[in-house]
Amino acid sequence: MTENMHGNMDIKAHERTFEGFIIFAKRAAIAIVVVLVLLAIFNG
Repeated sequence: MTENMHGNMDIKAHERTFEGFIIFAKRAAIAIVVVLVLLAIFNG
């Protein structure tokens, strides 16, 4: 088994995935808020 060396791992793929997830979550939250506002305006 190989030894674990702290700070030696390449995390570029993890960072890109996390950044993509954050962007998706922000856009989804904005879209949900817009839909709720439109429902409140046109359903009320």
